[in-house]
Amino acid sequence: MNMTRRVFLGTGSAAAAIALGSLGRSDRSLAQSNVARSGTINLYSARHYDTDDSLYQSFADATGIQVNLVEAEADQLIERIKSEGGNSPADLLMTVDAGRLWRAEQEGLFEPVSSQVLTQAIPANLRHPEGLWFGLSKRARVIFYHKDRVNPAELSTYEDLADPKWRGRVLVRSSTNIYNQSLVGSLLEVHGAAYTEEWARGLAANLARPPEGGDTAQIQAVAAGAGDVAIANTYYFARLLKSENPEEQAQAAQIGVFFPNQRGDSPLNRGTHVNISGAGVLKSAPNKQAAVRFIEHLVSREAQEIFALGNNEYPVVSGVPVDAVVQRFGTFREDSLNAAVFGRNNEEALRITDRAGWR
Repeated sequence: MNMTRRVFLGTGSAAAAIALGSLGRSDRSLAQSNVARSGTINLYSARHYDTDDSLYQSFADATGIQVNLVEAEADQLIERIKSEGGNSPADLLMTVDAGRLWRAEQEGLFEPVSSQVLTQAIPANLRHPEGLWFGLSKRARVIFYHKDRVNPAELSTYEDLADPKWRGRVLVRSSTNIYNQSLVGSLLEVHGAAYTEEWARGLAANLARPPEGGDTAQIQAVAAGAGDVAIANTYYFARLLKSENPEEQAQAAQIGVFFPNQRGDSPLNRGTHVNISGAGVLKSAPNKQAAVRFIEHLVSREAQEIFALGNNEYPVVSGVPVDAVVQRFGTFREDSLNAAVFGRNNEEALRITDRAGWR
């Protein structure tokens, strides 16, 4: 049986090497030993979902190529690849949010890939224009509201959340979070800097509390009465709905889902902000051909269903079903802005939110 070795990196050097079937060598020696072996690829991934093991096993079953996995936060992995240079054993970098893919792109880490399989399967706005990286799953960043305190007819757009009528009612995590930087980056592309800064000031003035916690914490805080609406990704809410914890189930039952920017005049009707989880082949990859095969496998129907059903994400390939719980949220129109824009605008977005007082 083909097994996936999993290596976790702690802050700084490797903290542990855990194999699904064996324990032993350090992450560096493990990865480097596999460079010389045929039938393996070395994946550096910032996706920390156990369900992704099914992706790696499905690739091994389909191709006979084993995936050796090194997991850490995206910035750690990027720095590691840079420090390893041309001797890096890594074939691919996989991470969440186009902003993080952009950071790796700016460091010159990715090799352009030309693949008809990928260009036909993945919509143009969900992949890099020059083939440096490819979106493999989607995450919608939406508005959650308390069913007893908010009439969904009051909701409309991200832009509207800066209106004074929401004073003291909005919850959102820190602007330093990459998801929010990308959302602001999309607004920056559509409206320009002056409008976006005014919007950020309005949003900051409407916060129910200083930002704290992740996306799940924002949704739970709405349920607890700390605010009336929250900005978060849909898959966090799906996890609460599926929770075996009765308290979390009760929290989720109080919350409704609203997809912003579905109606009105352009550009307010452009659609809901959708970000990606994606991957790119590294310039220094020892196994480039196998690495491309891996990304191509991840847009197969089998792999796309694993993304959708395993982690409550949206597939990038049309026609693939979403999870039954996610399906209950309803259909929506997506913003067609190319995800490459999010990262390109990240730095300015962060400066804007900092000046606006959204920290």
